[in-house]
Amino acid sequence: MKRKTFLSLLGLASIRFPYSTMSIAQSDSPETFYFKDDGKIPNSKYPLLVYRNAFTERNQQGASWLEKRFADNNWTNSWRNGVYAFHHYHSTSHEVLGVYSGKALLHLGGENGQKINVQAGDILVIPAGVGHKNLGSENLGIVGAYPDGREWDVNRGLAGERPQTDKNIAALPIPATDPLLGKTAGLPTIWRS
Repeated sequence: MKRKTFLSLLGLASIRFPYSTMSIAQSDSPETFYFKDDGKIPNSKYPLLVYRNAFTERNQQGASWLEKRFADNNWTNSWRNGVYAFHHYHSTSHEVLGVYSGKALLHLGGENGQKINVQAGDILVIPAGVGHKNLGSENLGIVGAYPDGREWDVNRGLAGERPQTDKNIAALPIPATDPLLGKTAGLPTIWRS
């Protein structure tokens, strides 16, 4: 039965539902990627999460949708840009990257990690310590944000960064929410299992 017919039978045809054109395209379980410490990039015991084709909006509307969705789930201090073209990681915060335009080949987990393609509609949740690098992109637009609006640092796996970055990472709490799915699914359940 069509939605309009069903609503008219209930006497609700004139009522508008704010989520009737929901922008979440797919809320299946994310892909998970584990990376081990390679001596330079610490990586994490928590998996990096990739939600494929997670939202339908694109370009500026997609960027605005991501900023709102992330903020609604308490991932703030957001920015719009791309991904650095060198291996780096953050020790003072976990990070979410939402791809609102274009595509890229990312190298995750440092030199010994894995290369994955991402495109508009994908969302990556990167645990503190996990290396990431842009190997090449076309028209890439990213919204990044951090749980509780945390400040972030940039580390490149250089001599002298550790052990301080290891201490920073160990002190971080597991976020209370997933930046896409909120409190009851995704990161809170996966990282606590």
